[in-house]
Parts: sequence; structure tokens; C-alpha cells
Amino acid sequence: MAIPDFLSPTDTFIHRHLGPTDADVSEMLGALGLQSLEALTAATVPADIRLQQELDLPLHRGEQAVMQEIRSIAAQNKIYRSLLGMGYHDCVTPGVIQRNIFENPAWYTQYTPYQAEIAQGRLEALVNFQTLVTDLTGLPLANASLLDEATAAAEAMAMCLAISRSAGSERTEFFVSQDCHPQTIAVMQTRAEPLGMTLYMGRTQTLDFSNPQLAGILLQYPATDGSVVDYSDLVTKAHTAGVLVVVATDLLALTLLRSPGEFGADIAIGSTQRFGVPLGFGGPHAAFLSTAESFKRQMPGRIVGISKDATGKPASRLSLQTREQHIRREKATSNICTAQVLLAIMASMYAIYHGPEGLRRIAERVHGLTVVLAEGLRKLGFDVGTEAYFDTVLVRLTKAQANLILARASKACINLRSHEDHSIGIALDEVSSEEEVRRLLEIFAGQDQLPFQIKDLSRSVTTGFPVNLSRTSAYLTHEVFNRYHSEHEMLRYIHRLEAKDL
Repeated sequence: MAIPDFLSPTDTFIHRHLGPTDADVSEMLGALGLQSLEALTAATVPADIRLQQELDLPLHRGEQAVMQEIRSIAAQNKIYRSLLGMGYHDCVTPGVIQRNIFENPAWYTQYTPYQAEIAQGRLEALVNFQTLVTDLTGLPLANASLLDEATAAAEAMAMCLAISRSAGSERTEFFVSQDCHPQTIAVMQTRAEPLGMTLYMGRTQTLDFSNPQLAGILLQYPATDGSVVDYSDLVTKAHTAGVLVVVATDLLALTLLRSPGEFGADIAIGSTQRFGVPLGFGGPHAAFLSTAESFKRQMPGRIVGISKDATGKPASRLSLQTREQHIRREKATSNICTAQVLLAIMASMYAIYHGPEGLRRIAERVHGLTVVLAEGLRKLGFDVGTEAYFDTVLVRLTKAQANLILARASKACINLRSHEDHSIGIALDEVSSEEEVRRLLEIFAGQDQLPFQIKDLSRSVTTGFPVNLSRTSAYLTHEVFNRYHSEHEMLRYIHRLEAKDL
């Protein structure tokens, strides 16, 4: 007996999400000379790879019923606070950006702006992204985003190879500091082989600049363990030997720290994730790459530039497209054929919304909480070290101590980073608070009552960086970063850009 129709759901997937109507399907089949979709499948999919029986599927359900089951499954997850660092930090996505960009199909469906005349809004947003990157890294040219930080590092390595070849050299070796993030090193190891490059990893103190095959080096600033080092002398030695310097960096830290461009870096790369983009279980997040004007022909990705239209008005365009479907592969500077447009735009809007002073306040708060955490750990008798750091501290422990503290942190639903030498890394971020610092100190102390007050600690510490590491140059001085700091002004700006796209 057939099941009554009224028992079937009305919110089924097919009619809501598959675009072609019955008439569209009939027209398509007629043009192909076929009688049915089954006939189309038979004509296109070889018989020897087709399943020869009906799928054993339960009766279909409506979307709401399926969503309810998915929510019940998701409710079984344990939500942990991640303080692992390594380029991934929780942040606050401003509501005006979440509602009007992240959740807005006028923005989240965007891809490559091939037709500049109907993409002026997103192109302007990407120019803002490029300006954000160039200002903070201190290098004059940035692309309109890459896939992630590790990929950007591998692209920078390939770029160093291309630059050395264009200069008439065949340097094929690259050095990566062991202070770089582990996922970055892993991707570079994978990419080095097909590039024909030999990749070395070690401490910067062991670098041999007399090696005539060394094309470039990669440094992390701040390092993966949180330490901030002055690389000026190392960069000078590299340039004397004809070696290019790539610096992987953190844009929020650069509101307080001297920029890579100021101490001589040739290329800067990194992630813009902490600029208002949710963690997303590890990705995707928009990376960046900036460099000197002289290296623009070897840059990966694409660059948005400002030109003039036929009436003399300013207009945005793709001024450099280094690897797209319409460009010959042998002319490409990269195998990157896409960018993180939506997430790059979100990061740029985050910078616009907060402005230079707002970003600096966020960075100062993150750094201040980290300094208080480090001082509290020292008062509890732990070895934290005295090197400069921005948002990440490394606590040196025995194996037994580390296992005990990690177990306590796990019980409190907090993920801390475990290093091979049993040290523990703690990375704070925009959503960290006085209460979180207190909880962390209690985990290390193994007790609920600390022998000091967090507020008292905060009055006793000194924040900031030594003169040789501190930022003194201005950034984000353009009007767009200094005008739209209220929600309604930001909303209007986003809508104006949206209206420019067709």
C-alpha cells in the first residue's frame, strides 16, 4: 500500500536547491536527443563503473528533520578553548561584518573579478586589503590574498628561486628557521621537491651565508614559541651574500612591532585570520604576501590596481593576473589560481571598522594579558624566560609536570600546545580576559586560590618592547581606515560597495 502523500515532508532538498525546472530538463534533453536523465547518465558514464543496482537509501526526509538530527549529533561535541597559537587565534567578528558580508550572498558568492566594470565594489575592498598589508608589513606591494600562510610561504620560496634565476643565478637551496610554525615547514618540504629545491631547516645561528647555492631564508616574527627577535643583523648578512629574506609575520603584532620592511625583509607573508575571521576548524583563511616593487613580476596571486576610466574617473582593475585560466601556464609565476576573496574582504573590513587606533588597542590588550600571565607563572615558580614576546609564552617543564598540567587543562576544556621538549605554549588572543588568565594560572598552580590577585599583577608589570623592536612608523593613514568606526557608518560603506557590483 502506498504511503499517503501527507506523510511526506514538504521541505525537501531537490526543489529548493536544484535550479533546473522540468521544462529546463526537457529542453536540455531535447537538444541532446535523449529521452530521460537516466539515458543521459548511460550515455556519459561508462557502464563498467556504474552501480548496477538501486541505492539502498531510507525514505527521504525534510531539511528541518535532517538539521535537527545534525544538531543532536553536534551537541555531543565538547567545545574546547584553543590557545594553541601557531597562527590560529580566536577573534571577535563584528556584527556589522558578520551580517552584511559573511552572511550576505552579495559578498559570499564572489570569486575572481574577471569583469572589472561590474566588480568595482569588491575590487575596492581588495585594494583596502592590499593597503592593510603593505602598511603593516612595511613593503610597498601586496597581492589580493592567497590560500593560507603555509601556502604563501611555499610561494615565497618559489618566488626566491624565480628571482635568482632572473638575476642569472641558479641557486637551488632554501633555509627555513626551525622557529617557524610546523605546518608551514611541512608544506614547504612538500613543495620544495617538485621545484627542484633543497630545503634545510635549523637555527638561524647555524646559517652559512658562504653557501653559493642559498637562494633565500624564511624567518618567523614572532617565532612559533612566541619570542620576538631583532633580525636586522641577520638580514644584513643575508643581503651581503645575495640571499633573499622572507619573513612570516602576524599583522596584529605589527601594530606594536617594527615592520619586516623596516628591518630589510624582501618578502613578508602571513595570515589575516585573526582580523575578524572565525577559526573555522583550521580554515579557510586569507593569507597575504607583500614585497618590493622590483619583484612584482615574480609575485604569485593577483594584484588589484587603480586606473582611470574613459571619463577620467578612478576605477579599479586587475593590474596583474599571474595564473588564471586565460593565461598560458608556461608564463605563470605560480600554480595558485584562486584567492580567498570573501575572507580577505572580511579582514580588510575589520581593519576599517577598528582603524589604526582600534587595532593598536586590541594588540596592547592581548600583549598586556600575556605579560600578566607570564608574570603570574613566574610567581608560581615556573620557568617562562625573559625574552620579548607578543601574545604567546613558553613554559619550560619536566615531562611529569607537563603531563599533569595538560591533563588539568583538558579537564577544564582548554587546549594548550605541547612541545617535543615537554614545554607548554600558551597563546592569548582578542577574546582572552582577566578571568581566563586567572583560570590558566589556577591550572598551573593546581589550586583554586592563587597567592596573588590578577589586578595587583597587572599594576606591577611593564608592557611594550625594547626600542629596537618597537614600531614607530605610522600605518593605515588612508581615510578609509579612519572614517567608518560606528556601526551605521560601516553599514553604509559596505552597502555602497555592494551596490557597485552587478
